[in-house]
Amino acid sequence: MQAKRIIPCLDVDDGRVVKGIKFKGIQDAGDPVELARRYNDDGADELTFLDIGASYKSRATLLDVVRKVAAEVFIPLCVGGGIRKLDDMREAMNAGADKVSVCTSALQRPGLLSEMAAAYGSQCVVLSIDAKRVEGSGDLRWNAFSHGGRTDTRLDAIKWAVWAAELGAGEILLNSIDADGTGGGYDLELTRRILEAVPVPVIASGGAGNLDQIAGVLLSTASAEMGEMSHNGKSAPGADAALVASLLHFGKTTIREIKKHAETKGVCVRW
Repeated sequence: MQAKRIIPCLDVDDGRVVKGIKFKGIQDAGDPVELARRYNDDGADELTFLDIGASYKSRATLLDVVRKVAAEVFIPLCVGGGIRKLDDMREAMNAGADKVSVCTSALQRPGLLSEMAAAYGSQCVVLSIDAKRVEGSGDLRWNAFSHGGRTDTRLDAIKWAVWAAELGAGEILLNSIDADGTGGGYDLELTRRILEAVPVPVIASGGAGNLDQIAGVLLSTASAEMGEMSHNGKSAPGADAALVASLLHFGKTTIREIKKHAETKGVCVRW
């Protein structure tokens, strides 16, 4: 059984970690180097750094943070935000990133995913999808949003995930805008549909409010345990990894507590 990953997410703006709710109401959450060191020591499987400013200045600040963190921690680092071309990816990799995450730039120019995969391999290319439920449509649907969740591309998020994997994305970072920062739990239905549609690992993000919710999104029997079934009536495998932010940043739990609880629920984790 493949071990599931617990990945702290550090949204960085102007050199500080910040956190909001549904991509709004941003507040300071601490020093990124200090938090990265803490999570590394506590057993995080990876770290994800997202530059929410995404300007040239803020990306330069983020890369400086990545250099400092890469010198101190020994787990994979994923860097995203403001990666618009292959040269930006090269800068991030040279700063110490093991892989990069792209969202808006890939929506604007999908061929970027193929260029990145050809240069560094698909395992270094993470497609970040900011997905939001579409109100008023007959069938349940999620659209992919760009520009930090501000712009509706009207592109079906599940179809986009499939296309991106074909282009060269080696992993999907699935962010639920509806659940982000709410503590109400991950969007299990969205996660299941993406998992069923793509052959690459899927990281669930947005909504973690307690230990049961984190274990639930990782369980291979998640839909059955939650009393729900996926849209095709089958139980879908759990997410390959869970992204966690607020619970960790504000001291509500630790990586070790998350893993211990997940293990009691039958999730295979790394120690």
